[in-house]
Amino acid sequence: MKANDSGLARGVAAPVPLFTINYLRNQLKSVLDLGYRILTCDEYCQLPDKMNAGRVVVLRVDVDLSLLKARMVLGVLRDLGVPATFFIRLHALEYNPFSFENFRILRQMIVEGHEVGYHSEVLDQAFIWQDDPERCLVRDLRVMEAMLEVRVRGAASHGGMTGLNNLDFWNHRKPADFGLDYEGYDREPSFNLFWNSLYVSDSEWTRWKSYRNGQLLDGDRRSIEEHAAAGERLIYALIHPDTYFVHHRYEHEG
Repeated sequence: MKANDSGLARGVAAPVPLFTINYLRNQLKSVLDLGYRILTCDEYCQLPDKMNAGRVVVLRVDVDLSLLKARMVLGVLRDLGVPATFFIRLHALEYNPFSFENFRILRQMIVEGHEVGYHSEVLDQAFIWQDDPERCLVRDLRVMEAMLEVRVRGAASHGGMTGLNNLDFWNHRKPADFGLDYEGYDREPSFNLFWNSLYVSDSEWTRWKSYRNGQLLDGDRRSIEEHAAAGERLIYALIHPDTYFVHHRYEHEG
């Protein structure tokens, strides 16, 4: 097939690079321009009067596959002067949080005022290692706090490939039982964010999905900016560094 003047083969539509890092920058800038405050998960947890806090976006960043990608998100947040909560896995095949460069990035997050939380996989660990999930959680929190020299205030359950739902760990347990202020989907009065907000996530890679008060809004593909423009009081925004790129999906992350 002969290429046309634009360099694209005839009959092949040009892709729309929605999830570039500049797209993310513009999303967050628009939210700020609309008068929203951007908070970490723990900052929201500590608000004394959540109902009268004004327009708020709680920004959560789940680092599933790459801390090098997370460095790109850090740059955006630094430019805009806003914080986020980064949830970090300890046992990922894809990255070692304590490698030379990755640990440097984690320390940079803390120095720049971001919250670092634990991306929990305790049921996966318990199944694979034939261990007790509570022991796994306590051990991992101790490791994180010792390495980072900060108190880990929150956890968020990661969805892995074992078929287990790590969120089930919390069915009969509370974050406070383990010295935590919150879990990302808990119903405790001090947090209860997922169940009392407009939740929007980029977890489907090429499109957004939304929930209102814990219920999926079927077919609602509006972005963070679009929900903010509609005047939502409280937005719980989940992003993944792996979703974003500079030029195209398959570029080398380094």
